[in-house]
Amino acid sequence: MNGPTVLVRESSSQVMADAKSQEAYDPRFDPLVSHRVGHAMAYAPSYWAATAGVAPPDDGPIQSDTDVDVAIIGSGFTGLAAALFLAREHGIRAVVLEANQVAWGCTSRNGGQGQNASGRLYRSQWVRRWGLDTARRLDAEIREGFETFRSLVSEIDCDAQDFGHLFVAHREKTLDFLARESQIRNELFGYRTRMINRADLRAEFCKEQEACGALYEPEGIGIHPLKLAFGYQRQARALGAKVHTASPVTEWRTQSGRHLLRTPGGVVRAKRVGIATGGYGIQGLTPLLRNRVMPILSNSMVTRPLTADELSEVGMRCRAFLTDTRTLRFYYRLLPDNRFQIGSRSAVHGADAQAPEHLDLLRLGLARKFPILKDIAVDYSWWGWVDVSHDMMPRIVQPDPDQRIFYALGYGGNGVSFSAHAGRRLAQRIVGQHHPAFDLPIYNSPLPGHLFSAFRRLGQACLYRWYALRDEIL
Repeated sequence: MNGPTVLVRESSSQVMADAKSQEAYDPRFDPLVSHRVGHAMAYAPSYWAATAGVAPPDDGPIQSDTDVDVAIIGSGFTGLAAALFLAREHGIRAVVLEANQVAWGCTSRNGGQGQNASGRLYRSQWVRRWGLDTARRLDAEIREGFETFRSLVSEIDCDAQDFGHLFVAHREKTLDFLARESQIRNELFGYRTRMINRADLRAEFCKEQEACGALYEPEGIGIHPLKLAFGYQRQARALGAKVHTASPVTEWRTQSGRHLLRTPGGVVRAKRVGIATGGYGIQGLTPLLRNRVMPILSNSMVTRPLTADELSEVGMRCRAFLTDTRTLRFYYRLLPDNRFQIGSRSAVHGADAQAPEHLDLLRLGLARKFPILKDIAVDYSWWGWVDVSHDMMPRIVQPDPDQRIFYALGYGGNGVSFSAHAGRRLAQRIVGQHHPAFDLPIYNSPLPGHLFSAFRRLGQACLYRWYALRDEIL
């Protein structure tokens, strides 16, 4: 049976030129309109890339035609974790294909907030969508995923801050929502979350001036994402996995049961393929993924280190990380070196990502929360694409039973922690292992498509205006 067809139409001269050169970072890259993801492109100018230290050795570009059992496309958290668990738990030495640098995409650009979550839906929404029994089983799976993440973090020096998560009410009217979520988590799912009023929040945690209160959950670990990814890489390669950088898949076809993945340096012939490209998979990668994920931009910045007086005013007594209750929420935390990091969503198109108003939004958000930081210097500013599924939940599936193709995608910005477990489950799916959890919604159906895919960006721009009006005024 024929599988995926050509994903990028490049001339042979262009491919040869790409194989001989490296590319500067392209801040305008947009997976919905770009025809290629790049070739050995430099990292985005993130704080994480600047402070991760020397990258561990990888296996360089593919340099000749090769036969492999399993190929993984994408070297972010999920792809590296899948390679690690394939080797550790199944004895399979996978080959990871990365177009640019290891963890070049969202893995080196996120906020480093490892939450006990995945996807965009809350526990209460799980109950309404699937019923309490399924919601409880899904919760148990997500909890197990958080423990998978915690276990890997304990093995890797990644500046872990294991202090929990504060879900901050940015207006009085959102306190009732947080209180209901806290009650549902505790009574239906056995958690020990608690509501914190404004005064106690400032006395116990931080002097967040905009906060009207918060929901605190103990499960939350802040990490340095690129250091963690490098740790995954070291462990996977130590067990025999190969991680090939500067090896974009420029053509994909299936012949005689083998997947032929063309890269600038040679064709990788794989029996099985796992896709872990996050928000960076271009539209032509495979028909199985066309219009299945909506890439959403998230902007982030990191300040200079805070002075002693600024630290006193911020009053960060516990370095739990924070998100607020805006629909286009701010996520923020004090880093181990006393810099402040904050991010949110603002830009819609890659061509617009550099516009100054997006950085201004982050500056304003930080100033509203901690006025003393109103004019603080910003040392790092970057953005990246988040993979959001159209039903707001991830999938780790084999979308077509007749093709040995698998993917783990759609975390919706909550993939820092769950991607570790998704990599483990992706490995199980690739080797054909059954698990009782595979009848859960995130495992038993492919990512849904979108009927009006050509108009998604227009709808996104309109929704952003509505969200801002609802979050700040109505």
